[in-house]
Amino acid sequence: MNIKTDLEWLLPELIEEAKFFTNAEGLEILHRHKKSENFDDEIEINGKIYSYSSPADFADETEKKRYEKRYAKLALYKALSDYLSEKLPWGALTGIRPVKFAYCEGENWRAEMGEVLGVSDKKLDLVSRIINAQRGIYEIKDGNCDLFVGIPFCPSRCLYCSFVSSEIGKAKDVEGYVSALVKEIAAAKPLIKNLRSVYIGGGTPVSLSISQLSRVLDAIGEVNCEYTVEAGRPDAISDDALRLFKDYGVTRVCVNPQTFNDETLKIIGRKHTAKDIEEKFESVKKYGFDVNMDLIAGLPGESFEDFKRSVEKAAALSPENLTVHTLSLKKGSILKEKVERLPSGEIEKMIDFSVEKLTESGYEPYYTYRQKYMAGNLENTGYTKAGKACVYNVDVMEEIADNLACGANAVSKKLFIRENRIERYGAPKDIATYIEKIDRIIDEKNELFLKNG
Repeated sequence: MNIKTDLEWLLPELIEEAKFFTNAEGLEILHRHKKSENFDDEIEINGKIYSYSSPADFADETEKKRYEKRYAKLALYKALSDYLSEKLPWGALTGIRPVKFAYCEGENWRAEMGEVLGVSDKKLDLVSRIINAQRGIYEIKDGNCDLFVGIPFCPSRCLYCSFVSSEIGKAKDVEGYVSALVKEIAAAKPLIKNLRSVYIGGGTPVSLSISQLSRVLDAIGEVNCEYTVEAGRPDAISDDALRLFKDYGVTRVCVNPQTFNDETLKIIGRKHTAKDIEEKFESVKKYGFDVNMDLIAGLPGESFEDFKRSVEKAAALSPENLTVHTLSLKKGSILKEKVERLPSGEIEKMIDFSVEKLTESGYEPYYTYRQKYMAGNLENTGYTKAGKACVYNVDVMEEIADNLACGANAVSKKLFIRENRIERYGAPKDIATYIEKIDRIIDEKNELFLKNG
């Protein structure tokens, strides 16, 4: 596929749009933006020309550029959809956060997404259900903040994983990392005004020793809000860790099977069985924690029936939250090195079944997000039991609160609500660099979060 445009800044966006179409390889595509009173775009595909015009209604240059991008992508989507006789479930919408898009569009979000951008009724209904489920949690208010603490270590690396994490047995200077992290957490706490949630993620946080985990939890201190630890892999969860979490006021623990198929678990690099998942789930519930659980649709070699059994098993266990991911070819993953494009296959059928089964089992979708190179141009969706939605997931996905993130490769976000903008600060990915530059990282985060009070 070869794409050219007379608006070079738009090229990455157009490439992203085109890649959602499974049969776009080999096409010669030319985009021309015509200057007129309207937003006029011409798309040429292998010599066939399509012309589109959209009304020009914008307040300033920033808004003009945003609409230029939107309508150019829409023109390309319409042209490819006609040329290839293929419609996509999310239409011309390519962003990570479709629900945030809906909030930004206001009362007319459904018409804009459906009638203009071509989003299917099925996905519009999903967005509508999520907006409803977020009532009572969704809040944009100065000072609201979530604290993220990153532990970039795992027992082993999964086939599909792209996180910057190290195998704990091979990692260098884990103690040094913990010391730097504890120092960063201590420096971050005075920046917090209204703490909405704490989330310790990874990697796999429970791959640390109990003494190392204790140091991290002690640095965070007393928490009087939602407090989640992404324990993740069942083979790394111990009773000692669960007792520690209970002592420090953790309220929610993630147990992420991804699948209940033993053969698939071997293929993706997991060193546990489906039975281990069930046993560790029961151990976590014994301590009274709410549980978040993940499944992935489209794992290598899995059929619809394999995935169906996993969803049914997870629903029977009845965790408070269950997120269904669509497999994505993530840059940096082992899977990405082996596969160029994921076949759509039965994946849409898998996602449709998960919606049906989880709704029937008393769950409501409460957040969704999309990633590049997802199989079937679909999405990841989190489901919740009534009153059990994870505040951290809502805040992060809709970008409605400051995110104070500590650790290597952690990205902090500061909201400037009155200016309708976000500033980000990313810590170094490399663990050794993070340790070396910890004082500078602390100073630069302080500067961002103390800006304008």
